[in-house]
Amino acid sequence: MPHSLGCLWVVVVVLWMTAFTPVTAQYLTDAQVSVVGQRLAEGASHRRVLPLQISRLSDHDLAAGSTARALKFFWIPPPQQIPPNLTGALSDVFSIAHTIVANRSISNGNVTGPQPLIQDSSAGDPASIGVAVLLANWTGQSASDGLDYAGAARDQLQFLLQKAPKTPDGAISHRLDQVQLWSDSVYMVPPFLAYYGVTTDNLTLLQEAYTQISLYRTYLRDASANNLWKHIQLGSYGTDNGHWSTGNAWAAAGMIRVLGTIQRSRFAGSLQQQQEDLASWIQEIHGGMYQHQDPSGLFYNYADNKSTFLDASSTALLASTVYRLSLLSGVHTHLPEAEFARKRLSSPNGTSGLLHFTPDGWLTPVADPYAYPFQGQDSPEGEAFVISMQAAWRDWVAAGAVGVNVASRTMDMTASAYVLSALMVAFNVVLCFVQM
Repeated sequence: MPHSLGCLWVVVVVLWMTAFTPVTAQYLTDAQVSVVGQRLAEGASHRRVLPLQISRLSDHDLAAGSTARALKFFWIPPPQQIPPNLTGALSDVFSIAHTIVANRSISNGNVTGPQPLIQDSSAGDPASIGVAVLLANWTGQSASDGLDYAGAARDQLQFLLQKAPKTPDGAISHRLDQVQLWSDSVYMVPPFLAYYGVTTDNLTLLQEAYTQISLYRTYLRDASANNLWKHIQLGSYGTDNGHWSTGNAWAAAGMIRVLGTIQRSRFAGSLQQQQEDLASWIQEIHGGMYQHQDPSGLFYNYADNKSTFLDASSTALLASTVYRLSLLSGVHTHLPEAEFARKRLSSPNGTSGLLHFTPDGWLTPVADPYAYPFQGQDSPEGEAFVISMQAAWRDWVAAGAVGVNVASRTMDMTASAYVLSALMVAFNVVLCFVQM
C-alpha cells in the first residue's frame, strides 16, 4: 500500500473510532419522560397500545422510585383501599378499565358468556388489558360505577381457555381465526393469567401462565441462532422465521412480568423451578440479542439482519428487562450492554435536543408498530418502551445499582481499549506522515 493511501486509511480509522467512542453517562430528565408520556397518551387508543399505556402507569407513575410500590399494584394484589397519594396515578388505569368494560356489550354485539374484552383479530391482544380490569375489580371500582369488572375478567379468561384456537399441546393462538403463534403474545396473555391467578388465589392459573410461555418457547426458540426467537410460526398466512428484535423483547418482557408475579405471590415456594426456568429463558434471549448489538447501541429491526434498519424501540424494551432481571433474580450479565443502550438513547444531539428523539418527543428510529417490517415515524409502543426502560433503570439505581461493578469493569475495559487503540493509531499517524 503506498504511504499516502496508508495515511489516509489511518485517518479514516481515527474518525471511525471518534464516532463510536463511548459517550458520557446520560439519563432522561423527568421533564423529558413527561413529554414521552404525553406522546404515548396521544397514541394510546389502539388496542395494542392500551396495555402499554397501562404498563407505563404501573412502571413509572406508581413506582416513584420504589420497585416495591409498582410491584404491589401490578404484579401482586394491592391493598383494596387505595392510598390517597396514589389515587391520581391510578385514575387513568381505572378510566381505561371503565371504558373497556362499559363498551364491551356494544363492541361484542351484546353476547354473553366467554368473550374477549374487545373485538379484535387477535385472540391474545385483548387479554393484555385484563390486568387493569382485574385491578379495578380488586379495588372495588364497581361500587362507584356499577360495572361488572369481575364478570368481564372472567369472560376474558374463559374465552382464552375455552374458545381461543390452540395447538394440539395447548398453546393459545395469537390469532383468532386460526392457530398461529407470535412472539408478541408472551407479553399479552401470560401476565394476565398470572395476575388473575394471584388475585383469585389460583395456583393453577399461575402454572398456566408459565406453561404458555414454555409452549411458545418450544415453537419459537431458534437454537441454531443462539436462542433468538422466531417471530411467527404456524398458520396459513405465512410464517416469519426472522428474529424480529421487538418480538424477542416482547417475549422477555412478558416473562419478566410473570416471574415478578410468581416471585411475590404466596405460591412462590411451590413454583421455584418455574422461576428458575423463566429467569434462564430471559437470559437466553439476552444472550442471543446482545451479541448483535450495533456499535450505535441499537438493534436492527431483525437482530441478525443488518440489511434491516436500526430500531430504538426494541433496544429500549430489552434494556428494561435487563434491569428488571437484575432486580428480581440477581442476574447482572448484560447490564453493560443495557447501560450502553440506555446512555445512547439518552444522548444529546449536540444542540439542545436528544439524538434519538424528535423535537416533539418521539423516539427514533423505530419500527412501524402496525407494519413491523417497515420503519415508522411515530410509535406509541416505542414511547412506552422508553418509559419502561427509564423506570426499570431508576428502580435499579434506587435499589443500589446492584451489579454496577460488572458494568463498570466492562465499560472501563472498553474505555481502556479505546485509549490504547487511539494511542497506537496516533503513533502510526505520526510515523506515517514522517515517512512521507
